[in-house]
Amino acid sequence: MSDEQHKEEAEEKGKGGFEFAYVMDNLAEERERGVTIDIAHQEFSTDEYEFTIVDCPGHRDFVKNMITGASQADNAVLVVAADDGVQPQTQEHVFLARTLGIGELIVAVNKMDLVDYNESDYKTTVEEVKDLLNQVRFDTDDAEFIPISAFEGDNIASESENTGWYDGEILLEALNSLPAPEPPTDAPLRLPIQDVYTISGIGTVPVGRVETGILNTGDNVSFQPSDVAGEVKTVEMHHEEVPKAEPGDNVGFNVRGVGKDDIRRGDVCGPADDPPSVAETFQAQIVVMQHPSVITEGYTPVFHAHTAQVACTVESIDKKIDPSSGEVAEENPDFIQNGDAAVVTVRPQKPLSIEPSSEIPELGSFAIRDMGQTIAAGKVLSVNER
Repeated sequence: MSDEQHKEEAEEKGKGGFEFAYVMDNLAEERERGVTIDIAHQEFSTDEYEFTIVDCPGHRDFVKNMITGASQADNAVLVVAADDGVQPQTQEHVFLARTLGIGELIVAVNKMDLVDYNESDYKTTVEEVKDLLNQVRFDTDDAEFIPISAFEGDNIASESENTGWYDGEILLEALNSLPAPEPPTDAPLRLPIQDVYTISGIGTVPVGRVETGILNTGDNVSFQPSDVAGEVKTVEMHHEEVPKAEPGDNVGFNVRGVGKDDIRRGDVCGPADDPPSVAETFQAQIVVMQHPSVITEGYTPVFHAHTAQVACTVESIDKKIDPSSGEVAEENPDFIQNGDAAVVTVRPQKPLSIEPSSEIPELGSFAIRDMGQTIAAGKVLSVNER
């Protein structure tokens, strides 16, 4: 489908400014709504790298995707429109990115064509974003600002004649000069299970994405919290048998002695001699984003961590953190509400495998959902194992 068609289709539906987000939205239902929902994985490559875009939704209801998505992202491009400036969700996204471990940002100041490529409009937007970054303790030296027009193509893949006042990198150069992420192959194996199938001639086949470590045929593995173990007989990727799988690989595999009813979605597969942690309780740092009233001890929403969804009770609110400074604002507060960051102790209502984010960040972040929306996001500080 050509850009022209995309544009016409977008304008016909009355969402003219959305053309390029539009190319990312693969689902027809999303197109009707004009909102980015699911995480659409799109690939593109440059001379330097192959990139996968995790299209992070800039919309209130979809912060959960942002969380489950950002935990898998190595870098972030924050797009802020020169004509609108910083939006309420911009701060939320920056704070989340930082909480979930993204340490540097490329900030694309978009829609420069709509402000006639005016340098002072660009500078105003840059200052707004810098203020916001400072508020969440994001080092502005780790952010690179670029004036672009996604629609006209300015400063995307080639230098624009419309921004003679700008002499920094264009978007493509900024992407190429990102440091290459180190795959977490040295960490212990952690493979959250998405589904369990029965395939004739093979038997039970759990399917999931290797988050850390390496899955080898012949390995002895353990599934937690189901607490069953066995030897890996085969590993398949893209319908071909492979000897091993590494971080980022989506695989199906078969384990001797492990049946369909022994394991389920939300289990985590790891080495039998160093099995994944199962939490009796865990301490976490959370950020409350949208809760209609206040959160107190005893609150029991659903925690979404990797592929698991488990109701968990907030046993205690240990401290309230000032999100702008990171300092402790109050010990043992009675409640927390929107905009608050806090350290809490949590008790899962049924067994949950989760890891401290300082040890295995890929299994250390979660979203908290209740009443059909994402209430909070957080990362695990420590696990008290059962």
